Amino acid sequence: MLIVKWFVIVIVLLVVVALAAGQLGFLQGTPPADLGVRNGKLKPPSMTENSVTSQAALYPDHPQRKYADIAPLALKGDGPATLAKIKAIVDGMEGAQVVKSEPGYLYAQFTTKLMKYVDDVEFWFDPAANVIQVRSASRVGRGDLGVNRKRIEAVRAALEARK
Repeated sequence: MLIVKWFVIVIVLLVVVALAAGQLGFLQGTPPADLGVRNGKLKPPSMTENSVTSQAALYPDHPQRKYADIAPLALKGDGPATLAKIKAIVDGMEGAQVVKSEPGYLYAQFTTKLMKYVDDVEFWFDPAANVIQVRSASRVGRGDLGVNRKRIEAVRAALEARK
C-alpha cells in the first residue's frame, strides 16, 4: 500500500513539473532558421512522425516520407489571393500567430494552450505546380498525435468553404 501511495505521489509530481515546464516556455523549442522556399522546395519532413508536407514525394528515401505526405491546397483565385484567404483562416485559429506574410509565402506558428508546444506552419504558392504547397511541423517531440495533419486539413476545409 505504501508503494502505491509513493507511486501516485511521484506521478502527480511529474505531471506538475511537466505542466510548469510547459507554462514557463521550456517546451517551445527553438525557431528553425531554415524555413522558407529554397530552390522550389520547403524544408523536408522531420526525421520523426511529427510533420506533414505536400512535397514529401521530393524526398523518396526519407524515412518519414509516407507519414508526412499530404496533398497541396488547391487555389481559390490566384496564388496571392489564395494565400490572403489562408492568412484570414489562420488568423482565426486558436493559438495561431502569423510571423511572415508575403504575396507568395505565409509562415505561422501555432502554440498549444496547455503545454505551449510550438508548431511551424508554412504555405507557399508554387507557380510551377499552380498549387499552395504546405508544411507543418512540431519543433519538439517524436510524434504529434496527428495534430499537424488535422491542422492542414482544417485549413483545407475552411478554404474550400470560402467563396
